Amino acid sequence: MIVHPAKLIRGRLTMPGDKSISHRAAMIAAMATGVTRVTNYSTSADCATTLSCLEQLGVHIERRPGEVTIRGVSTDGFRQTKEPIDCGNSGTTMRLLAGILASQPFKSTLTGDASLRSRPMARIIEPLRMMGASISSSDGRAPLVIEGQRPLKAIKHELTVASAQVKSGILLAGLSAAGQTHVIESQVTRDHTERMLDWFGVPLAVRDGEGLRAITVDGPARFAARDFSIPGDISSAAYFIAAAALLPGSSLEIANLGLNPTRALFLEEMRSLGFELELADVREECNEPTGRVVIHGHGGCRRSLGESQESLADTTPVTLELVRISTAIHGARIPQLIDELPLLAVVGSQIEGGIEIREAAELRAKESDRIANTVENLRAMGAEVEEFKDGLRVAGPAQLRGATIDPRGDHRIAMAFSVAGLIARGETEIKDAECVAVSFPEFFELLESVVER
Repeated sequence: MIVHPAKLIRGRLTMPGDKSISHRAAMIAAMATGVTRVTNYSTSADCATTLSCLEQLGVHIERRPGEVTIRGVSTDGFRQTKEPIDCGNSGTTMRLLAGILASQPFKSTLTGDASLRSRPMARIIEPLRMMGASISSSDGRAPLVIEGQRPLKAIKHELTVASAQVKSGILLAGLSAAGQTHVIESQVTRDHTERMLDWFGVPLAVRDGEGLRAITVDGPARFAARDFSIPGDISSAAYFIAAAALLPGSSLEIANLGLNPTRALFLEEMRSLGFELELADVREECNEPTGRVVIHGHGGCRRSLGESQESLADTTPVTLELVRISTAIHGARIPQLIDELPLLAVVGSQIEGGIEIREAAELRAKESDRIANTVENLRAMGAEVEEFKDGLRVAGPAQLRGATIDPRGDHRIAMAFSVAGLIARGETEIKDAECVAVSFPEFFELLESVVER
């Protein structure tokens, strides 16, 4: 894919369904009794993989444009498979399915592509073993061979790594455990699983205190199907938000966007860096905050939402009220920005003083080593970057130049450097650009629809 410099971004978009929420909606609906209709299910390859895995386990799923219908089998109705279950490139699919399969009275094998087989799985294996499941692996990596145990033992587990996937896998296993399963986290991670379990009527408690958050589920649990509408993916929207913010004169509206507080820190981060973002029509749908985001290009004149968008004249503008924070990103903010950190590094190359990202070693265990990958590609585009074991520091502002970008099969690197290509001098070539289909197959088409040159 060749990316040319852009003059500005202008238009109105809606994002495909949130990827994280879609995974969870499919799995929890499969564990329910009855039929769940899920609208705006993610178009990503990863979420299609989750549906295929569930079908392999005996769940009946119908696909229509804009929705999927899932006939639940309850927590104990899954069917043994003859072949290994292929989770493709999706770590979410593997870690959450491991939680479901831990209680099934049969042996199953979870595998995936080369990237997924290289990622750490001990973090989910260990707590599931504590609950009674027998799991073997290749040095803590897939393939995972799971022999379930019913009922599982309820446990109290404190996360050693801030991971919503591990938390969710344990909670899903807890639905088939005898008693209360507690998951404790010292850093808040995305809470879609908790919100969705509550939506489906599962007994669940969330308690905060002394710097810790404890999530408790009661098992064994039985719950009924319930329709679910998925908001637009804020991690997908982040690339358009950043592009519009970085190009003066831009004006972009993104409607029906998920604004979950554990996911929306990217908006706060952009505001803290001086970019102009506004929210409107904020509401809750299916336990998830949703609304519109309007972005004006950096350096453009500031206008109220009602003045700048005629279609929003009947709404009350809501502006994020934020205090400027340091351009060093670390600590508790890392888990809530984990998908957007490579993009923020690109943004940091354009701001006075640049940006520093630390305590983010988890980036090295993603689809690629995202620290090394981000550093290598920023340097190729002319930015001054220092690499650390747990992060990076990029100097700014810098005039980026077009370059050949190798995302190493990582969708988020490909999209982040497509944004960099819009603000660079000369052409930028994104190799292996089709890797964006893992999360956002429409990315380049939607980007082209709002770019003006």
